[in-house]
Amino acid sequence: MRFQILDIIFNPPHPVTGESVPAADRFDRVVELAVLADELGIDSYSVGERHAGDVLSSSPTVILGALAQATSRILLSTGVTVLSVLDPVRLAEDFGTVDQLSRGRLEVVIGKGNEVLQYPLFGKDIAKQYEYLTENYELFRRLISEENVDWSGQHRSPLTDATTLPRPYAGPFRIWHGSATSTEAVDLAAQWGDPIVSANAFQPRENYAVLIDRYREKYAEYGHDPDYAFVGSGSGGLFLADTTEKAIEEFRPLYEGAVAQADKRRHDPAAKGKVTSFRTVEEAVDRGPSLVGSSERVAEKIVDYHRSYGHVLQSVSINHLLDPEHQKDILRQFAEDVIPRVRKEIPEPLLWSERDDRRAVGFTAESWS
Repeated sequence: MRFQILDIIFNPPHPVTGESVPAADRFDRVVELAVLADELGIDSYSVGERHAGDVLSSSPTVILGALAQATSRILLSTGVTVLSVLDPVRLAEDFGTVDQLSRGRLEVVIGKGNEVLQYPLFGKDIAKQYEYLTENYELFRRLISEENVDWSGQHRSPLTDATTLPRPYAGPFRIWHGSATSTEAVDLAAQWGDPIVSANAFQPRENYAVLIDRYREKYAEYGHDPDYAFVGSGSGGLFLADTTEKAIEEFRPLYEGAVAQADKRRHDPAAKGKVTSFRTVEEAVDRGPSLVGSSERVAEKIVDYHRSYGHVLQSVSINHLLDPEHQKDILRQFAEDVIPRVRKEIPEPLLWSERDDRRAVGFTAESWS
């Protein structure tokens, strides 16, 4: 199992105290946590992207540029790059820059995003979100793989003899596809032989397993090498304490506050992926994907979900409302106590190993075999 820290850089007022963190301080915390993850041997650090609400990750490539300079070995990623609303030319330039700054430590996760407000913000029609995603992906893929590109499509002006600069550090970097609610995302990934990351955040595991199973079926139908049908999984948040009971009680106000804030958005309760299926922290821990508990309990849960998903990458998020030192303590406990427990139960995967010839050229994960 490989492991990733994901920060979407939410920054709403604290649901209990009402206090707000200045944007500059919040960005400092992102860099500090990434540096610590680098030092602890975590495989990957991922930055989200949102363009509405109390979120500061509207420019993830800028943040990744800072992380490229602050870290030395960790793989850098996104979660997800909202390719449906972005210009593929601009994005190829930005990611080429990050790939050069990190000397080949970049892989990205693309998707349509899960925020409906971003479409009017960018002058896009949400009814065409999958059309945008497919067209933009196919152009983006060509731009990072080829020079002198001629192209025409439905949703932007044609290109003639286009070459984006800087080029990727050592050839095109790997593209993952974010999967939360739709068959379109996993079908696109399977068609091109790319890996997926299941959101695995708000719903029962069965809802995500359906999409993962479909991905593997379609991947095989397209005739791609099955060794590279990698699946990653998110989580409903990470919170560790000495005992599971203590973790649940300490995490309770944060979880209840997050549910209350989500309720204010007044999403349709039937809207998959936008509202949690678990109204209480106990439900989220017992029946949902939240990784809340002792090191032993959280490790057991990751292994249990692995039996359902067969995933080789576990992505976790540490609640941004916690004191920064508490966040770092949780990360240390995760790296030093949870990860070794999981790796005793799950064989080392091909992903990011020396045998993975599609990995980011500047990164090789540590071996534990």
